[in-house]
Amino acid sequence: MFRIPRRYSHFAYGFIQSGLTCGIAAAIASFPLAAPGNFVLHWLQAWLFSWLLMLPVVLFAAPVIRRLAHAMTREE
Repeated sequence: MFRIPRRYSHFAYGFIQSGLTCGIAAAIASFPLAAPGNFVLHWLQAWLFSWLLMLPVVLFAAPVIRRLAHAMTREE
């Protein structure tokens, strides 16, 4: 398995974290689009719902992601 030096593990962490967050948020936002003229309201509702859903996901996924980033890296 390809491993990067541990000093770059924060990049691996950010990559995994952003992928998870964006994937879930995009799935939520992709549900039926708002009626024409309601974009801002739809976006605000989607963002708030996504953030409320993502907060516990991020808090509970962080230790798992940290371990994954550690497993993807190696000591120098």
